[in-house]
Amino acid sequence: MMTDEKTEQQSLRERASIYLSRSGRRVATVVAIVIAVSLGYHATFGANGLTEFQQKRNQHHLLQQEILQLQQENSRLQQQVQHLQSDPDAIEHEARVILRYAKPGEVIYGLNDKPQAKQPSK
Repeated sequence: MMTDEKTEQQSLRERASIYLSRSGRRVATVVAIVIAVSLGYHATFGANGLTEFQQKRNQHHLLQQEILQLQQENSRLQQQVQHLQSDPDAIEHEARVILRYAKPGEVIYGLNDKPQAKQPSK
């Protein structure tokens, strides 16, 4: 009888061990899946994830376009400065049009840009 009890206890121990090892594997598998999903979520939507990378890439393209436009405007303005420094006719044109200067003996007539409203007749 003692041997039957011992074998029965061993059988119970083996069954418990098998059950725990199987459930341990299941728990480990579930934990691994949860970790993998959380890492995937973080890699996609995290602080340095794919969505943030896409936003930074779009911002980079916009800034590159703005830099190009500003470089073109800078080049145009440098050419205008060079032109004003070297061309006396350009200097005279700027003085006459923008500053409204006149040569000695010239008379400048100014016209109103806005026509005056008609006064109502009585």
